[in-house]
Amino acid sequence: QQDIDKTKVTGSFDYDPITYLLLHNKFWKSKEEDLQEIVYLQQNIGKQLPNFNYISSNGNILHNCGTTIVQELAYSLAIANEYIVFATEKGLSIDDIAPHIQFTFSIASNYFMEIAKLRVGRMLWASIVEAYNPSVAEAGKINCYSISSSWNKTMYDSNVNMLRATTEGMAAAIGGTDAILLAPFDETYKDADSFSQRLAKNIQVILKEEAHFDKVNDPAAGSYYIENLTHSMANEVWNLFLEIENTGGLIQSAMQGKIKEAVEASCQKRNMDIATRKIVLLGTNQYPNTNESMIDKISLKPIATYKGLQPYRGAIPFEELRLATEKWAKKHGRPKVFLFKIGNLAMRQARAGFISNFFGCAGYEIIETPGYKTAEEGLKDVKYSNPHIVVICSSDEEYDTFAPEITEKIKSFNPSIRSVVAGNPVDSIEKLKTAGIDDFIHVRLNVLETLRKYNKLLGIE
Repeated sequence: QQDIDKTKVTGSFDYDPITYLLLHNKFWKSKEEDLQEIVYLQQNIGKQLPNFNYISSNGNILHNCGTTIVQELAYSLAIANEYIVFATEKGLSIDDIAPHIQFTFSIASNYFMEIAKLRVGRMLWASIVEAYNPSVAEAGKINCYSISSSWNKTMYDSNVNMLRATTEGMAAAIGGTDAILLAPFDETYKDADSFSQRLAKNIQVILKEEAHFDKVNDPAAGSYYIENLTHSMANEVWNLFLEIENTGGLIQSAMQGKIKEAVEASCQKRNMDIATRKIVLLGTNQYPNTNESMIDKISLKPIATYKGLQPYRGAIPFEELRLATEKWAKKHGRPKVFLFKIGNLAMRQARAGFISNFFGCAGYEIIETPGYKTAEEGLKDVKYSNPHIVVICSSDEEYDTFAPEITEKIKSFNPSIRSVVAGNPVDSIEKLKTAGIDDFIHVRLNVLETLRKYNKLLGIE
């Protein structure tokens, strides 16, 4: 009616019944009815608007449910292939369906891996479409939409989310995405306001208008590292894709629970890596701002729960731990950790820094000290501070000398104080335990479980 050139109309529908199946363990109506919508959309939209995408394969949702990069890509490609199989069985051609499928990927913090991911997606999608013998080569061109990951975003030290979004936007642009959406930095704990929305938008504007990331076609081409990473990842993704196809396709695998089982295994590993700090979430499980309080700033509704895959953020267990501490602190004050630095200067400083980071992740108050020449000096400050935990920071060789005396005196005036050694002096552990040392904090511990233990000991729930 308005005489618009229909070839210039662009946009997309987020129609993805298979991802709905993965989340809900069922189709919206039924498999046949949900997939039949593809034929309807092609007849009523695809024929009229050749550049409009009406089918989606939402890898971003899979990513935020805890999949690996390989799983996200392989499952996304397998979902799209299911749509092609159904459509071609209903009489549509590959040229009808393929140009209208949009892939939506999450972009996370692993910069080079995310660049390679988009390049792999483009390469393998072209191979899949080619197998259906399209009449035009352009049918295999991927429509790629990239969204910043929510899995790696944090509530505490949320300004770091702006830095994450910047690297994610760069990775998406270099990887060759068609469109980018970067989320506001504060959406982890409240509805984004105009300030955070403007910052998110301006990151993208800078990448385009100042850094000119849109001016180069495949800027990663020729980089040995990225090319090698791309081909290595492509082999893994292709093998998983073929494994899914050989077992009857993604719908069949989903109905049998195989996809959920694989994703849950991936989640468990990623959660363990966060708990042990193999995966670092800055400001949450490493280098926390111990003076930050969030409990009164949160205004989000509870996260929706699903019967199938469940989107979540990796930081949530640490955040729950720290929020419990904040709630407890309103009545009792923050738990205090006294850093009893003594002996070798280099070792005591290094271990004090480690302990400060460790207990800071639970929101405990860290009492910094200048260091002591004798145990008596430090014990006066311990008595004055009346902490919940005293951590003796020294070298392994000196713990036998200092720790028993310090622990005995601490227990004599307040038996409830936990006496802890920073490190894992394997040759002295039994002797130190006999002397009254309650615990040893070192790099091999599961940080999350250890902090949960201390919260429980202090009565924090």
